[in-house]
Amino acid sequence: MLPRDQEAPRPHGTCSGQILRPDPIASAPTSSKPPKGRGPLLEVRPGQVLLASCPMTQHPHQVQQDFCPRSSASFLLRPLQGFLQRVPRMQGAEARRGQGRSSGGTGTRGRPWVIPLTYTLVALEFTCLFMRFSILPYLSRRLGLDAVTFGYLQTTFGLLQLLGGPMFGRFADQHGARVAFTLSFLGSSAFYLLLAAACSPALPGMAFFLASRLPAVLMHTLPAAQMVIADLSAPKDRPAALARLGLCLGVGAILGSLLSGILTEACGIQCPALVALGANLLGAGLSFTCIPASTKGAREHPQAALPGSPKASVFDLKAIAHVLLQPGVLPVFLIKVVSGLPSGLFMAMFSIISVDFFQLPAAQTGYLMSFFGVLQMVVQGLVIGRLSSHFSEGALLRASVLGFGVVGLAMALMSSVFHFCLLMPGLVFSLCALSVVTDSMLTKAVSASDTGTMLGLCASVQPLTQTLGPTLGGFLYHNFGVPIFGHVQLTVNFLILLVLWKQPVPRKNKDY
Repeated sequence: MLPRDQEAPRPHGTCSGQILRPDPIASAPTSSKPPKGRGPLLEVRPGQVLLASCPMTQHPHQVQQDFCPRSSASFLLRPLQGFLQRVPRMQGAEARRGQGRSSGGTGTRGRPWVIPLTYTLVALEFTCLFMRFSILPYLSRRLGLDAVTFGYLQTTFGLLQLLGGPMFGRFADQHGARVAFTLSFLGSSAFYLLLAAACSPALPGMAFFLASRLPAVLMHTLPAAQMVIADLSAPKDRPAALARLGLCLGVGAILGSLLSGILTEACGIQCPALVALGANLLGAGLSFTCIPASTKGAREHPQAALPGSPKASVFDLKAIAHVLLQPGVLPVFLIKVVSGLPSGLFMAMFSIISVDFFQLPAAQTGYLMSFFGVLQMVVQGLVIGRLSSHFSEGALLRASVLGFGVVGLAMALMSSVFHFCLLMPGLVFSLCALSVVTDSMLTKAVSASDTGTMLGLCASVQPLTQTLGPTLGGFLYHNFGVPIFGHVQLTVNFLILLVLWKQPVPRKNKDY
């Protein structure tokens, strides 16, 4: 390397560290403002020395009146320099906008209507659900089914939903919210189409009624909605956002029961099934056109297959089990299943208990269940959301388990329907708090790419209770009576409370 005083002359188009002499051409008066889009090119006065970057070396050099020596290349490179200096800023702004669209906490900035539309679709599905509840007993009586056969068919329906829940959740993770919502509404449309065919006297009603059980594998609108809400809501706001689904349940219970009674009386038993069919086709159209293709964050795809490797199957039980065995997931999931199981068995046998133990007529039983639904709507839609902003999820989980224990003790001592009405608020609070808090904790414990699978597993808890309820609940009621449900609930939740007291549930809170 040559010494500084013997340094070889530099060619034109490069910059040197020396102070250049004024150039009469470059010293010509120009505008004091730099041309638009040319970065930090500034006009300097004669004799003024500035530090600037050379467009060819990107190193600071002392220059006078111009940034590079007299060369036509410097004038040609000035626009390119300004553009290259703007590219990082443009990429940074675009990346920030992309994160706002794709991240879990701020995913609704560009589409604030996604979550309200999700609530609307869930309310539509719940309306059709309660319309179905209203016509199934009359349809089974018209077809000549006894109580045992009807119970077997309901158990089959619950078993298919139990098996389809985790698969549907994994399908939603892989193919996105739009496809999941659309497929769920199409499955419900097939169900109501077969149900409407079973109501027709000119068709073989029994065959269509049996076939209507099969689409239950795809009827999972609620887990799909929970996935969208979990993906698009911030972790701190997630319990309140999930709790608002209770308002959708109340709206569906009121509208579904009202429409079913009016339509059945005016047009026959087939009319509610046809209206539910049209409503689900409308839901499928809205899902396909309005729901985003994916609500996952752009950086949350750990399960994406490498190029050339086989794509993971929806029926991969090992992958589903892997989600369940992640840290902090299995303890909360077991609490969700075990803590609410005794109450689920009691509610599965409530229609028989209301007749044999409470000695209520059918009308009063309906009023009692309506009061239960309204109470659930108020508690889950309004109370749980407010409590989640003041108390931690662990505190609400312990409160729900404690509430189950107290209600179990009261249930073991109750002797009339008046006593049951007194303990119903505590039972509803425990059920709603357990459902909302565990769903929120489980979606936070897994990555955003697995929220659908996790919520599919959570959605299988209720079908599991419906499957075990008629058999196990009937055995307990026939041999031990109503107080056994209270004793089991008190014992189970007391043990769970001791476990939570000794070893709190580990927290794994992520901001996706």
